[in-house]
Amino acid sequence: MASATHEMDFGARPLIVGVDEAGRGPLAGPVVAAAVVLCQPVPNGLADSKQLSAKRRETLDTRIRADCAWGLGVVEPQEIDRLNILVATMHAMTRAVAQLVERLGAEPDVILIDGNFTPHGRCAEWRWHQARAIIGGDASEPAISAASIVAKEWRDRLMCEAAEAHPHYGWERNKGYGTPEHLEALREHGPTPLHRQSFAPVAQLALL
Repeated sequence: MASATHEMDFGARPLIVGVDEAGRGPLAGPVVAAAVVLCQPVPNGLADSKQLSAKRRETLDTRIRADCAWGLGVVEPQEIDRLNILVATMHAMTRAVAQLVERLGAEPDVILIDGNFTPHGRCAEWRWHQARAIIGGDASEPAISAASIVAKEWRDRLMCEAAEAHPHYGWERNKGYGTPEHLEALREHGPTPLHRQSFAPVAQLALL
């Protein structure tokens, strides 16, 4: 997992980190967070990852990971079940920022996080007080947009790999979300170790 941080020169620019996650809602697979400091010039066409075509998102992901500084945090299903999905997401964000800071060898001036919450008070390892939650930040803040792209592309690749080992659930298409195809396969084949046992459609199977 490489980054281009050694080629970046921040100069006197404030160190602004954007943070976003992918995978809070699916029934299977990890939740993934990314933290990004944008390169200069900023990649063209940054937007909320959900609003981009798959091809455009892949192109931007490649550019961001080649030219910008980034870190990643992954929380697996067993930990999601133990913590709950909100806290697990906060842990993923904390790990992403920690990895980015370690790579940079510098502390951020500000951390912009998509959504309503920051990990402050929700994850013991979170140590940055200069964080701000921004509702809709993945569409309005370029650094968050970049993080949303990296997180989604990384998670999508993980789910496509997992689909090869568990071919019944259509994860290469639904990425673990509870589509009719996925729910039908879940009823027929039961859950895998990658399913989130605490999520209702999976947990209900134990009652049958």
